[in-house]
Amino acid sequence: MYGVAGKKFQRQYKNRISDYKTWKEKSHAQEWLIYPENMSQSLSIDEVALSSGELYTVVTSKKAKGKKGCLVAIIKETRAETVIEHLLKIDRKLRLSVKEITLDMAGSMKLIAKRCFSNAKRTIDRFHVQQLASEALQEIRIKHRWKAIEQESDGILNARKNKEIYQPELCSNGDTRKQLLARSRHLLYKSSFHWTESQKERAQILFSEYPDIQNAYQLTEDLRKVYHKKNTKEIAMLKLARWYHQVEVSGFKSFAILLETFTIHYNDILNYFNHRSTNASAESFNAKIKKFRSNFRGVRDRAFFLFRLQNIFA
Repeated sequence: MYGVAGKKFQRQYKNRISDYKTWKEKSHAQEWLIYPENMSQSLSIDEVALSSGELYTVVTSKKAKGKKGCLVAIIKETRAETVIEHLLKIDRKLRLSVKEITLDMAGSMKLIAKRCFSNAKRTIDRFHVQQLASEALQEIRIKHRWKAIEQESDGILNARKNKEIYQPELCSNGDTRKQLLARSRHLLYKSSFHWTESQKERAQILFSEYPDIQNAYQLTEDLRKVYHKKNTKEIAMLKLARWYHQVEVSGFKSFAILLETFTIHYNDILNYFNHRSTNASAESFNAKIKKFRSNFRGVRDRAFFLFRLQNIFA
């Protein structure tokens, strides 16, 4: 408001203009807030750091598309027992009406979904699956980078002993091996169709010097293609089986660990191909909370922050 100090207006809003002082849920707001009226047949569940790294479990409705009415529950803690205790306060008939819930691979989230929404099909978000594959690829790159750093350090020490000037080996684009491996980080996260000309040149050098990185990159690309194309669940099952075989043949330890994780969550991963549902709504809601928090330079009064969140989203 023109001519009114921001802090003064905020104080007036909190103490007089808003209904914060008479808010019924104020006594337990920092522990749990539930809005059964926002329930729908398709939900998302995720975790978010509200303030000072304090984690909350958030359940949102896809029907509201991140707008007013999307917030179903926000509960302090990520421990399954605590979250389940509060979600069971929602009427059983409403909980059984949920047909699908999207989530990540956390064991606690899976248990919460299984206990509270027993009729719902659990769908693992595709982006979490692809992220794990990208991290397995990056692990291979990082191992090579540490070796390059060690070789460069040894070269510098030997040059000093011999009273010589160290001259690192340069690639055709001017990168040293250490720089090549460091600067290739971002291009390995992207599909080759989105590489710039300099990234294409760097990738060509990287793959010629480190064929195992090229093979690992191809594995992540093949997995991305499975998700990118609108396959039926049956076709996706066949393509994933082929991809599993490629991983086994590759012999990469990081991808073998990834394969074990996929095997544990196999059915929930395949459920994505029923309706191609993702956890994007939950991630979007979390981003809005972070933006809301940054606009006010942190959260001093957590209960009041939650009061404002429920006014906007619940």
